[in-house]
Amino acid sequence: MRRWLALLVAATTSLVLIALLVPMALLIRSVAENGAMNRATAAAESVSVAVGTPDLALAVEQVPRPVTVFLPDGRVLGAAAPRSAAVRLAATGRSVTAEAPDGREVLSSAQTSEGTAVIRVFVSDAELTRGVREAWAALLVLGLGLVLLGIVLADRLALAVTRPVDGLARVSHRLASGDLAARAEPGGPPEVRSVALALNHLATRIDDLLAAERESVADLSHRLRTPLTALRLDAEALRDPEEAARLAARVDALERAVSTVITDARRRSAGRESCDATAVVRERVRFWSVLAEDQGREVEVSLPDAELPVAVGAADLAACVDALLGNVFAHTPEGVPFAVRLAPRGSGAALTVSDRGPGFDPALARRGDSAGGSTGLGLDIARRAAESSGGSLSVSYAAGGGAVVDVVLTGP
Repeated sequence: MRRWLALLVAATTSLVLIALLVPMALLIRSVAENGAMNRATAAAESVSVAVGTPDLALAVEQVPRPVTVFLPDGRVLGAAAPRSAAVRLAATGRSVTAEAPDGREVLSSAQTSEGTAVIRVFVSDAELTRGVREAWAALLVLGLGLVLLGIVLADRLALAVTRPVDGLARVSHRLASGDLAARAEPGGPPEVRSVALALNHLATRIDDLLAAERESVADLSHRLRTPLTALRLDAEALRDPEEAARLAARVDALERAVSTVITDARRRSAGRESCDATAVVRERVRFWSVLAEDQGREVEVSLPDAELPVAVGAADLAACVDALLGNVFAHTPEGVPFAVRLAPRGSGAALTVSDRGPGFDPALARRGDSAGGSTGLGLDIARRAAESSGGSLSVSYAAGGGAVVDVVLTGP
């Protein structure tokens, strides 16, 4: 926008300056020519006064320009010049201005007792245009200076407009990423301030709606607990212990599922979280290492020494790691080694889980697809954790065989 405004002002200023400076340049040239011709005419008149007097030769010598006097008796005083048609016309008693090679000639007639004398004053092209080029150069510099000044002022004006708009874009991106505390600073023209106030109102409204959603989730949790408790009591009242245990287990599973749904809803409503990826991955690898030791699996772990913050909650990242390692144990034979690597990447981190098993088709890395008889949701859980932070998940084959899953997590 700044560039377009600068180009618009430059074009507009250039058109205005051309409309003003071109006639001014022509006027300067005309004034210079008229001045030179007036000075030549004055010189011719000063010589014509001395025609017929003994001071004529002295008057011709005192004129600081080429002057020629054609006397009636055929004599010529002053600078040599041809007796042109304009000279013959002036001899009839007229004052004439005519074009001549490399300039102009001003012809004036003077009457004497012997006839008509013609005074010729030559004006060169250099004298006709004296000072014109310098004036034109000054006008050109002035025009360029005005254009540059207009561009600078337009850029400052555009900056006053674009800076608040850029701020609105940044706030919009923050809101889209889950930072509901982001607010725009009203500034710039009235229209931009109005947009900033509207965006702030929208952000406040979204925050209110999410707060209402959290209250609804809490109310849902409270309402579901009562029928689940009643159902549990009914199960415990059954006479058949096995049937009672089976139904109680179903109730427990249902209660855990409800709790998980409510927890996930609360987490989404609460906004974007962050955690130390190094600590989470280290803790989950330690948990799975016990099972790996039982199955004779070699575990290669590479973690950074420092904290590595990422824009995903600790619970979600732990679920991501559990899903990836769970796939390794579920889809590779016992004794197959695997590796877990966590390293900084940009402002975030890259988590890589690889194994030396049979591998799998990356085309099956979709929700609900599995070649091993499972639900196929493990990679989807990992993908959702990556995408919630603004990252991504990719699956490929290892160079020596096996599967490689790369999870990119962005920084908070």
